[in-house]
Amino acid sequence: MTKPSTRRAFARALALAALAVTGCVAASAQEAYPSRAIEFVVPWGPGGGADQLARLVGKLGEPVLGQGMPVVNVPGGTGATGMAKLIASPADGHSIAIYIADSHALLAGDTPRWSLTDITPVAVMIQGPSFLFVPTESRFKSWADFEKEAKEKPGTLKVATLGFGSVDDFSLKSLDGKGVKVVQVPFGKPAERYVSILGGHADALYEQAGDVGQFLKNKQMRPLMIFGKTRHPDFPDVPTSTELGYNVSLPQFRSIVVRAGTPPDRVAKLSEVLTKIAATDEFKTFLKDQYADPNSFIDATKAGDYLAAQLAEMKALAGKQ
Repeated sequence: MTKPSTRRAFARALALAALAVTGCVAASAQEAYPSRAIEFVVPWGPGGGADQLARLVGKLGEPVLGQGMPVVNVPGGTGATGMAKLIASPADGHSIAIYIADSHALLAGDTPRWSLTDITPVAVMIQGPSFLFVPTESRFKSWADFEKEAKEKPGTLKVATLGFGSVDDFSLKSLDGKGVKVVQVPFGKPAERYVSILGGHADALYEQAGDVGQFLKNKQMRPLMIFGKTRHPDFPDVPTSTELGYNVSLPQFRSIVVRAGTPPDRVAKLSEVLTKIAATDEFKTFLKDQYADPNSFIDATKAGDYLAAQLAEMKALAGKQ
Protein backbone atom coordinates (compact mmCIF):
# COMPACT_ATOMS: atom_id res chain seq x y z
CA MET A 1 0.00 0.00 0.00
CA THR A 2 1.26 3.47 -0.84
CA LYS A 3 2.12 5.52 2.22
CA PRO A 4 0.13 8.74 2.79
CA SER A 5 3.31 10.79 2.68
CA THR A 6 4.18 9.27 -0.69
CA ARG A 7 0.71 9.99 -2.04
CA ARG A 8 0.95 13.59 -0.84
CA ALA A 9 4.36 14.00 -2.48
CA PHE A 10 3.02 12.60 -5.76
CA ALA A 11 0.01 14.93 -5.61
CA ARG A 12 2.31 17.88 -5.00
CA ALA A 13 4.44 16.82 -7.97
CA LEU A 14 1.35 16.63 -10.20
CA ALA A 15 0.22 20.05 -9.05
CA LEU A 16 3.64 21.55 -9.75
CA ALA A 17 3.70 19.89 -13.18
CA ALA A 18 0.23 21.30 -13.97
CA LEU A 19 1.39 24.75 -12.93
CA ALA A 20 4.46 24.41 -15.13
CA VAL A 21 2.36 23.38 -18.13
CA THR A 22 -0.06 26.24 -17.49
CA GLY A 23 2.85 28.63 -17.27
CA CYS A 24 4.31 27.36 -20.55
CA VAL A 25 0.96 27.70 -22.31
CA ALA A 26 0.54 31.21 -21.00
CA ALA A 27 4.07 32.13 -21.99
CA SER A 28 3.48 30.68 -25.46
CA ALA A 29 0.24 32.60 -25.82
CA GLN A 30 1.99 35.81 -24.76
CA GLU A 31 5.09 35.21 -26.90
CA ALA A 32 5.93 38.23 -28.95
CA TYR A 33 5.21 37.76 -32.64
CA PRO A 34 7.23 37.51 -34.69
CA SER A 35 9.85 36.05 -32.37
CA ARG A 36 12.26 35.25 -35.21
CA ALA A 37 12.71 35.86 -38.93
CA ILE A 38 9.70 35.24 -41.17
CA GLU A 39 10.60 33.00 -44.10
CA PHE A 40 9.14 34.43 -47.30
CA VAL A 41 8.54 31.65 -49.82
CA VAL A 42 8.39 32.64 -53.48
CA PRO A 43 7.23 29.61 -55.52
CA TRP A 44 9.06 30.94 -58.58
CA GLY A 45 12.59 31.72 -59.66
CA PRO A 46 14.24 35.08 -58.98
CA GLY A 47 13.60 38.10 -61.15
CA GLY A 48 9.89 37.66 -61.87
CA GLY A 49 6.97 39.73 -60.65
CA ALA A 50 6.29 37.52 -57.61
CA ASP A 51 9.93 37.75 -56.58
CA GLN A 52 9.94 41.54 -56.98
CA LEU A 53 6.83 41.82 -54.81
CA ALA A 54 8.27 39.64 -52.04
CA ARG A 55 11.53 41.57 -51.91
CA LEU A 56 9.75 44.92 -51.75
CA VAL A 57 7.35 43.72 -49.03
CA GLY A 58 10.29 42.29 -47.11
CA LYS A 59 12.21 45.54 -47.36
CA LEU A 60 9.25 47.64 -46.19
CA GLY A 61 7.99 45.11 -43.64
CA GLU A 62 11.19 44.32 -41.73
CA PRO A 63 11.40 47.68 -39.92
CA VAL A 64 7.75 47.42 -38.88
CA LEU A 65 7.91 43.81 -37.71
CA GLY A 66 11.35 44.08 -36.14
CA GLN A 67 12.44 40.82 -37.77
CA GLY A 68 14.02 39.82 -41.06
CA MET A 69 11.93 38.50 -43.97
CA PRO A 70 14.41 36.48 -46.04
CA VAL A 71 13.12 35.46 -49.47
CA VAL A 72 13.42 31.79 -50.41
CA ASN A 73 12.85 31.02 -54.10
CA VAL A 74 11.33 27.55 -54.62
CA PRO A 75 10.47 27.24 -58.33
CA GLY A 76 8.64 24.32 -59.89
CA GLY A 77 5.24 22.94 -60.84
CA THR A 78 3.49 26.26 -61.57
CA GLY A 79 4.09 27.20 -57.96
CA ALA A 80 3.15 23.81 -56.50
CA THR A 81 6.63 23.06 -55.12
CA GLY A 82 6.78 26.28 -53.16
CA MET A 83 3.24 25.85 -51.89
CA ALA A 84 4.11 22.36 -50.67
CA LYS A 85 6.94 23.91 -48.66
CA LEU A 86 4.58 26.43 -47.06
CA ILE A 87 1.93 23.84 -46.22
CA ALA A 88 4.56 21.59 -44.63
CA SER A 89 5.75 24.40 -42.35
CA PRO A 90 4.36 25.05 -38.84
CA ALA A 91 1.17 27.13 -38.74
CA ASP A 92 2.75 29.80 -36.59
CA GLY A 93 3.04 32.75 -38.97
CA HIS A 94 6.81 32.46 -39.34
CA SER A 95 6.42 31.19 -42.91
CA ILE A 96 4.48 33.13 -45.54
CA ALA A 97 4.27 32.78 -49.31
CA ILE A 98 3.48 34.71 -52.45
CA TYR A 99 0.35 33.14 -53.93
CA ILE A 100 -0.61 34.16 -57.46
CA ALA A 101 -3.44 33.52 -59.87
CA ASP A 102 -1.46 30.91 -61.81
CA SER A 103 -1.00 28.76 -58.70
CA HIS A 104 -4.63 29.34 -57.77
CA ALA A 105 -5.69 28.06 -61.19
CA LEU A 106 -4.26 24.64 -60.32
CA LEU A 107 -7.17 24.20 -57.89
CA ALA A 108 -9.51 24.15 -60.89
CA GLY A 109 -7.65 21.15 -62.31
CA ASP A 110 -8.42 17.47 -61.91
CA THR A 111 -5.82 16.63 -59.25
CA PRO A 112 -5.01 19.69 -57.14
CA ARG A 113 -2.29 19.13 -54.55
CA TRP A 114 -3.84 21.49 -52.02
CA SER A 115 -7.14 23.31 -51.49
CA LEU A 116 -8.29 26.66 -50.19
CA THR A 117 -8.75 25.05 -46.77
CA ASP A 118 -4.99 24.50 -46.56
CA ILE A 119 -4.14 28.21 -46.67
CA THR A 120 -5.25 31.46 -45.09
CA PRO A 121 -5.05 34.59 -47.27
CA VAL A 122 -3.43 37.52 -45.48
CA ALA A 123 -3.84 40.09 -48.25
CA VAL A 124 -4.14 40.62 -51.99
CA MET A 125 -1.32 42.97 -52.96
CA ILE A 126 -1.56 43.33 -56.75
CA GLN A 127 -4.34 43.02 -59.30
CA GLY A 128 -3.82 43.64 -62.97
CA PRO A 129 -4.71 42.37 -66.43
CA SER A 130 -2.63 40.15 -68.69
CA PHE A 131 -1.82 40.89 -72.32
CA LEU A 132 -0.67 39.19 -75.47
CA PHE A 133 2.60 40.82 -76.55
CA VAL A 134 4.57 40.59 -79.78
CA PRO A 135 7.96 42.02 -80.76
CA THR A 136 7.73 45.59 -81.98
CA GLU A 137 8.81 44.54 -85.48
CA SER A 138 6.33 41.63 -85.63
CA ARG A 139 4.36 41.12 -88.81
CA PHE A 140 1.23 41.23 -86.65
CA LYS A 141 0.33 44.88 -86.56
CA SER A 142 -2.95 44.31 -84.73
CA TRP A 143 -4.96 41.64 -82.94
CA ALA A 144 -6.98 41.17 -86.12
CA ASP A 145 -3.80 40.12 -87.96
CA PHE A 146 -2.89 37.57 -85.30
CA GLU A 147 -6.45 36.25 -85.03
CA LYS A 148 -6.72 35.83 -88.81
CA GLU A 149 -3.54 33.75 -89.10
CA ALA A 150 -4.35 31.66 -86.02
CA LYS A 151 -7.68 30.73 -87.58
CA GLU A 152 -6.35 30.14 -91.08
CA LYS A 153 -3.31 28.15 -89.90
CA PRO A 154 -4.44 26.48 -86.67
CA GLY A 155 -1.70 25.11 -84.43
CA THR A 156 1.15 26.99 -86.09
CA LEU A 157 1.50 30.15 -84.00
CA LYS A 158 3.37 29.72 -80.71
CA VAL A 159 2.53 31.58 -77.52
CA ALA A 160 4.95 31.65 -74.59
CA THR A 161 3.21 30.93 -71.29
CA LEU A 162 3.99 30.15 -67.68
CA GLY A 163 2.70 26.60 -68.00
CA PHE A 164 -0.25 24.29 -68.40
CA GLY A 165 -3.02 24.58 -65.84
CA SER A 166 -2.24 28.27 -65.31
CA VAL A 167 -4.34 31.36 -65.97
CA ASP A 168 -2.40 31.61 -69.24
CA ASP A 169 -3.66 28.14 -70.15
CA PHE A 170 -7.30 28.90 -69.29
CA SER A 171 -7.22 32.14 -71.28
CA LEU A 172 -5.74 30.53 -74.40
CA LYS A 173 -8.19 27.63 -74.18
CA SER A 174 -10.98 30.20 -74.19
CA LEU A 175 -9.57 31.63 -77.42
CA ASP A 176 -9.26 28.11 -78.81
CA GLY A 177 -12.99 27.64 -78.31
CA LYS A 178 -13.55 30.58 -80.66
CA GLY A 179 -11.25 29.18 -83.35
CA VAL A 180 -8.02 30.95 -82.37
CA LYS A 181 -5.88 27.83 -82.10
CA VAL A 182 -2.29 28.36 -80.98
CA VAL A 183 0.46 26.19 -79.52
CA GLN A 184 1.54 26.89 -75.95
CA VAL A 185 5.27 26.96 -75.23
CA PRO A 186 5.76 26.85 -71.43
CA PHE A 187 8.77 28.58 -69.89
CA GLY A 188 9.31 27.95 -66.19
CA LYS A 189 11.94 30.67 -65.80
CA PRO A 190 10.48 34.19 -66.03
CA ALA A 191 13.50 35.71 -67.78
CA GLU A 192 13.45 33.06 -70.51
CA ARG A 193 9.73 33.56 -71.05
CA TYR A 194 10.09 37.32 -71.37
CA VAL A 195 12.75 37.18 -74.08
CA SER A 196 11.25 34.21 -75.95
CA ILE A 197 9.48 36.40 -78.49
CA LEU A 198 12.56 38.56 -79.01
CA GLY A 199 14.64 35.51 -79.89
CA GLY A 200 12.06 33.99 -82.21
CA HIS A 201 11.23 31.08 -79.90
CA ALA A 202 7.58 32.14 -79.81
CA ASP A 203 5.31 34.41 -81.85
CA ALA A 204 3.53 36.00 -78.89
CA LEU A 205 3.85 36.23 -75.12
CA TYR A 206 1.09 35.95 -72.51
CA GLU A 207 2.23 38.19 -69.66
CA GLN A 208 1.51 41.09 -67.35
CA ALA A 209 2.77 44.48 -68.52
CA GLY A 210 4.71 45.19 -65.35
CA ASP A 211 6.83 42.08 -65.73
CA VAL A 212 8.02 43.22 -69.16
CA GLY A 213 7.95 46.93 -68.38
CA GLN A 214 11.57 47.47 -69.37
CA PHE A 215 10.96 45.90 -72.78
CA LEU A 216 7.93 48.14 -73.26
CA LYS A 217 9.85 51.26 -72.29
CA ASN A 218 12.65 50.29 -74.67
CA LYS A 219 10.05 49.71 -77.41
CA GLN A 220 11.13 46.09 -77.90
CA MET A 221 7.60 44.73 -77.63
CA ARG A 222 4.02 45.91 -77.78
CA PRO A 223 0.60 44.55 -76.77
CA LEU A 224 -1.99 43.22 -79.23
CA MET A 225 -4.81 42.52 -76.77
CA ILE A 226 -5.60 42.97 -73.10
CA PHE A 227 -7.50 40.27 -71.21
CA GLY A 228 -10.10 42.32 -69.42
CA LYS A 229 -13.31 44.26 -69.62
CA THR A 230 -11.92 47.78 -69.87
CA ARG A 231 -9.03 49.29 -71.79
CA HIS A 232 -5.87 50.17 -69.90
CA PRO A 233 -5.11 53.90 -69.62
CA ASP A 234 -1.47 53.30 -70.60
CA PHE A 235 -2.54 51.39 -73.73
CA PRO A 236 -5.74 53.13 -74.86
CA ASP A 237 -5.56 51.75 -78.41
CA VAL A 238 -5.26 48.11 -77.35
CA PRO A 239 -8.62 46.27 -77.51
CA THR A 240 -9.94 44.13 -74.66
CA SER A 241 -10.88 40.46 -74.85
CA THR A 242 -14.42 41.38 -73.86
CA GLU A 243 -14.98 43.86 -76.67
CA LEU A 244 -13.49 41.37 -79.12
CA GLY A 245 -16.05 38.78 -78.09
CA TYR A 246 -13.89 36.53 -75.91
CA ASN A 247 -15.51 35.83 -72.57
CA VAL A 248 -12.35 35.62 -70.48
CA SER A 249 -10.99 38.41 -68.33
CA LEU A 250 -9.26 36.71 -65.40
CA PRO A 251 -7.09 39.28 -63.63
CA GLN A 252 -3.63 38.27 -62.56
CA PHE A 253 -3.35 38.73 -58.82
CA ARG A 254 -0.51 38.32 -56.36
CA SER A 255 -1.40 37.73 -52.76
CA ILE A 256 0.31 36.68 -49.54
CA VAL A 257 -0.85 33.60 -47.63
CA VAL A 258 0.04 31.56 -44.57
CA ARG A 259 -0.71 27.97 -43.68
CA ALA A 260 -4.24 27.32 -42.45
CA GLY A 261 -4.43 27.12 -38.68
CA THR A 262 -2.17 30.12 -38.12
CA PRO A 263 -3.49 31.95 -35.03
CA PRO A 264 -5.97 34.68 -36.07
CA ASP A 265 -4.13 37.35 -34.10
CA ARG A 266 -0.97 36.66 -36.09
CA VAL A 267 -2.86 36.76 -39.38
CA ALA A 268 -4.39 40.06 -38.27
CA LYS A 269 -0.97 41.49 -37.38
CA LEU A 270 0.50 40.50 -40.75
CA SER A 271 -2.51 41.99 -42.52
CA GLU A 272 -2.12 45.21 -40.54
CA VAL A 273 1.55 45.45 -41.55
CA LEU A 274 0.69 44.81 -45.20
CA THR A 275 -2.02 47.47 -45.04
CA LYS A 276 0.61 49.97 -43.92
CA ILE A 277 2.97 48.85 -46.69
CA ALA A 278 0.24 49.23 -49.32
CA ALA A 279 -0.28 52.83 -48.20
CA THR A 280 3.36 53.86 -48.70
CA ASP A 281 4.44 56.00 -51.63
CA GLU A 282 7.04 53.38 -52.55
CA PHE A 283 4.43 50.66 -52.91
CA LYS A 284 2.08 52.93 -54.85
CA THR A 285 4.94 53.69 -57.25
CA PHE A 286 5.56 49.96 -57.56
CA LEU A 287 1.93 49.40 -58.56
CA LYS A 288 2.20 52.14 -61.17
CA ASP A 289 5.39 50.61 -62.56
CA GLN A 290 3.59 47.26 -62.70
CA TYR A 291 0.67 48.80 -64.67
CA ALA A 292 -1.52 47.42 -61.86
CA ASP A 293 -4.82 48.60 -60.43
CA PRO A 294 -4.02 51.40 -57.94
CA ASN A 295 -6.80 49.97 -55.73
CA SER A 296 -5.34 46.47 -55.75
CA PHE A 297 -4.98 45.96 -52.01
CA ILE A 298 -7.45 43.74 -50.12
CA ASP A 299 -6.87 42.92 -46.46
CA ALA A 300 -7.36 39.62 -44.64
CA THR A 301 -11.04 40.25 -43.87
CA LYS A 302 -11.96 40.16 -47.58
CA ALA A 303 -9.07 38.37 -49.28
CA GLY A 304 -10.60 34.92 -48.71
CA ASP A 305 -13.81 35.86 -50.48
CA TYR A 306 -11.81 37.32 -53.37
CA LEU A 307 -9.84 34.09 -53.85
CA ALA A 308 -13.02 32.01 -53.64
CA ALA A 309 -14.69 34.14 -56.35
CA GLN A 310 -11.63 33.86 -58.60
CA LEU A 311 -11.60 30.08 -58.22
CA ALA A 312 -15.29 29.86 -59.10
CA GLU A 313 -14.64 31.75 -62.36
CA MET A 314 -11.64 29.55 -63.16
CA LYS A 315 -13.68 26.40 -62.61
CA ALA A 316 -16.39 27.76 -64.87
CA LEU A 317 -13.86 28.31 -67.65
CA ALA A 318 -12.50 24.82 -67.09
CA GLY A 319 -16.02 23.37 -67.33
CA LYS A 320 -16.03 22.24 -63.70
CA GLN A 321 -19.26 24.03 -62.80
